[in-house]
Amino acid sequence: MKPELRELGLTTRGFMPEDEGMALYEAALSSNHDSKNNSPLLEIGSYCGKSSIYIGAAAAELNKTLFCIDHHRGSEENQAGWEYHEPDLVDKETGQLDTLPHFRKTIAKANLENTIVAIVGDSIQVANNWNTFLSFLFIDGGHGTKPAHNDYDAWTPYIEVEGTLCIHDVFENPKDGGRPPYEIYCRALESKMFQEISATGSLRVLKRIAR
Repeated sequence: MKPELRELGLTTRGFMPEDEGMALYEAALSSNHDSKNNSPLLEIGSYCGKSSIYIGAAAAELNKTLFCIDHHRGSEENQAGWEYHEPDLVDKETGQLDTLPHFRKTIAKANLENTIVAIVGDSIQVANNWNTFLSFLFIDGGHGTKPAHNDYDAWTPYIEVEGTLCIHDVFENPKDGGRPPYEIYCRALESKMFQEISATGSLRVLKRIAR
């Protein structure tokens, strides 16, 4: 990974430790399992673009496109009164969280505007209008039960065989974090369609082995 992008990933606002970010980069880079296959990469939950830098850096090296889906109004845990609320991200005119301007600045700083395509909207609505297979999928959207399971149900069918699935904030111990990301990770393994490749912190990397 280019040193300047690695430094930007380290300093950009977000909730991903550097070791997980680098593991995400390596997973995205290794998703190029077939040089003839130009299937895009997709991220659910971009926030201010921290994880997008790591995935986008790999996509740029692969000469592929990364689609980043986020409504940019924040997940439930980002709202006022919750643990991960950041008041300075609230738009003073609307009173709503708005991370889109921060995301755009991050991608511009990373010089990845020709690699990353931002899709501003609800991931399920987008999925209902999607028809392209994916070589790589990163699920890091809403961590509530319904959002997490809906993202899994809507998007994993698009991962091609030998493609990569990454899930963030997977904690086996309930004391360490919320259960939904762990639950969809378990669903992936129990489906027998995915095989775990690596675990770094709370990041799980899996490969699709069957359809």
